[in-house]
Amino acid sequence: MRIALPTLGSQAASFEHVPAGGSNPLLSRRGWLTSTACGFGSLALSGLCSETFAAGAQLERARAKRVIFLFMQGGPSHLDTFDHKPLLQERDGQTYDFHDARTIANSGQYKASSQRVFGSPWKFSQHGQTGHWVSELFPETAKHVDSLCFIHSMHTEGVAHGPATLFLHCGATNAVRPSMGSWILYGLGRENENLPGFVSIQPSGGNGGPRNFGNAFLPPIYQGTAIGRAGAPINDARIRNLRNERRSAAEQQSQRELLQALHQEQLSHRPGDSQIEAQVAAFELAWRMQQDAPEVFDLLQETPETLALYGIGTPETDSFGRQCLMARRLASAGVRYIQLTYGDNSANPAWDQHSNLPQHAKHAQAVDRPIAGLLTDLARHGLLEDTLVWWGAEFGRTPYAEKNGTGRDHNPGGFTMWLAGGGVKAGYSHGSTDEWGHRAIHDKVHMHDLHATILHLLGLDHERLTYRHDGRDYRLTDVHGTVIHSLLA
Repeated sequence: MRIALPTLGSQAASFEHVPAGGSNPLLSRRGWLTSTACGFGSLALSGLCSETFAAGAQLERARAKRVIFLFMQGGPSHLDTFDHKPLLQERDGQTYDFHDARTIANSGQYKASSQRVFGSPWKFSQHGQTGHWVSELFPETAKHVDSLCFIHSMHTEGVAHGPATLFLHCGATNAVRPSMGSWILYGLGRENENLPGFVSIQPSGGNGGPRNFGNAFLPPIYQGTAIGRAGAPINDARIRNLRNERRSAAEQQSQRELLQALHQEQLSHRPGDSQIEAQVAAFELAWRMQQDAPEVFDLLQETPETLALYGIGTPETDSFGRQCLMARRLASAGVRYIQLTYGDNSANPAWDQHSNLPQHAKHAQAVDRPIAGLLTDLARHGLLEDTLVWWGAEFGRTPYAEKNGTGRDHNPGGFTMWLAGGGVKAGYSHGSTDEWGHRAIHDKVHMHDLHATILHLLGLDHERLTYRHDGRDYRLTDVHGTVIHSLLA
């Protein structure tokens, strides 16, 4: 039998079996290219005949259509933000024996080491009807606690930024694997054929760099589109050359038709070449983006009230505020996966306070108001219901002072993330760390579990969303992961 190419649209790819000898307008690759010359975004152009291609496994109970990931690069301290531990204040300055992966990595000894307990420099108070404890670092986000779903029992792989950041984004600490956004785009396709389905705003060049929004062995059409770079001025976070002021519309159309003919000729000689197909798709997407993208990235279309809501125009919050507003506009336009990075390109990312924890105040001030503005704006546009907002980092921080100083070390053994919208429980707290905030002990959630749960919310089965590469079926969660149903509304 022959297999027809999948239909385009907002749903996951579906397949139709065509009896041999039957007529079908999609019979010929060349004929199909001639008739459409676009729309590669929702196709898996390799492995179409493989049973392991499970992107058609979208579930009826999908809660979310898209994800906005707020990546706090470097690892903010859960103990100074959203995980209140009174014992740290009671025992501040005392010594205690801690045993964790970080102390082992630093000392090379598999035994506990004596460390000074480090109480939080910031006060915690209860907020909302749920009474969730939030530190004074996040006063604006605290106003939304009844809309948030906290996970206080996260744990992950990797004790250094590089491996842990790759694990967060790709589900592997060192192997080259597709990023989460690429898996989602592979599984669901683009919702808007005139925009990229996966956008990474101001990504960092360090700790995995492009691998954190890369496609790895998935076809190149599933790679994320980077807008700007971490540490660069926010005004550089744009797509350049969207308009051609030197050519008339007729001339540009003529150029496009010539380029299409050349691409079709290349593909006729090299059918199935994913690199050429991705290049063709990129040209076609670039052409279509000229219609939608300039408007989406034009933040001046927003009212002064909306700009102020995100903190745009205020020096401390302007940069991340623009990222968050851009994310809302991309979500409104149908982009599937939007990844924001608060960080920089240095060896020690923004939140990585080994010796100067008070710097958390500066970083919290930069993101708190924009994040609260994003949650408010999504809700009033009716987008929060089917947009999953995800806040977090590669790991948390230790309850002890690193080297008896004024900072905290890395802690992959227990930390906090939160979700909002997209089908998760509002005003809910899941799991806990121990009394020190050191290790996740109750209702633990591994990063593989969180990945599986996010895919589930999008209507994708993490065990069936696979891709065959080098004779093996790969998936985001590898051979692990459990959907945490208690997080679901």
